[in-house]
Amino acid sequence: MVIAAIFFGLGSGVLENVAHPALLTLVLVILLGAVLWLAISAVHHADCLAVRCGEPYGTLILTISVITIEVIMISAAMLHGANNPTLARDTIFAVVMISLNGLVGFSLLLGGLRHREQIYNLQGAGAYLNTIMALVVLGLVLPNFTTSLSGPRFTKVQEIFLITVTILLYAIFLFIQTRRHRGYFKDKKDESNSEDHTPKNLRSGGFHAVMLVLYLIVVIVLAEKFAIPLDNCIERFGIPQAFGGAIIAGLVFAPEALAAVQAATRNHLQRAVNVLHGSVLASISLTIPAVLIIGLFTKRQIILGVEGGNLPLLVLTLATSIVTFGSGRTNILQGCIHLVLFAVFLMLIFYP
Repeated sequence: MVIAAIFFGLGSGVLENVAHPALLTLVLVILLGAVLWLAISAVHHADCLAVRCGEPYGTLILTISVITIEVIMISAAMLHGANNPTLARDTIFAVVMISLNGLVGFSLLLGGLRHREQIYNLQGAGAYLNTIMALVVLGLVLPNFTTSLSGPRFTKVQEIFLITVTILLYAIFLFIQTRRHRGYFKDKKDESNSEDHTPKNLRSGGFHAVMLVLYLIVVIVLAEKFAIPLDNCIERFGIPQAFGGAIIAGLVFAPEALAAVQAATRNHLQRAVNVLHGSVLASISLTIPAVLIIGLFTKRQIILGVEGGNLPLLVLTLATSIVTFGSGRTNILQGCIHLVLFAVFLMLIFYP
């Protein structure tokens, strides 16, 4: 809170100072730590609400809270400085790679080492992956093959169509998740009596709801400030643009990474599946419409199509996820495979 007040009072002079690289880096690190701490605090209160509301509403609250932060940070970075048409694509792609490969792999590896095999609800994982695959291909692959415009991008009509179907599919999924087939997203074993999942200092739902909103507001303020030195550092030091998207995705997903890994090590793999797959789905469903709408109103060009070596890696990730979550049981081999794909993603950022 104090850091937010300080940077808000200083204005944009310090944030825009690119003449002193050391000062620019220091400001970026301070803001990075502050946003991360605030995000973890916000997710703690969201997790407390999750316990109060139960599944699948609890995971949904956690997911929407975190993805709200992501959308805010991407929007702030897009509206700052020169047009960066690939920022949203790089961030969404990084979200898919970090979650479906890095975090899934790490969770399955640790869970497998501790519990040998873990089970989850097959119908829920299938519903997640089916929707994720459809939206990933429509948003990140299809632009490479349309011919109305040159390059991996959509026309305005195609963007409006993508916005509509993305929001519609996510709304239908939420109806399935929270109403018609809630049982798909619950663990086969009863987790309601598990004490190690309950957060400490659990208070009333109203208290945690108010604190969640307050932390999100502060995160919004600092996210706008963080976007300025991040963009300047990328330009000043010649860092690959994809690394900026990975930083935003990693920063946003840090709290959920902790929640998912803890759930897997406690043999609550269904909650880890709900958190990680739900985050990917919400990120795609909310971020793509948000950035396309911003592009339409601000006349900024938006490039969504994944190119180069990232395209087969994306397809391989989706195919591997289907195999991993196609039997109802997981083990350490599947975790290692996903971690290898995550290592390839990191390599391609700097050596495409």
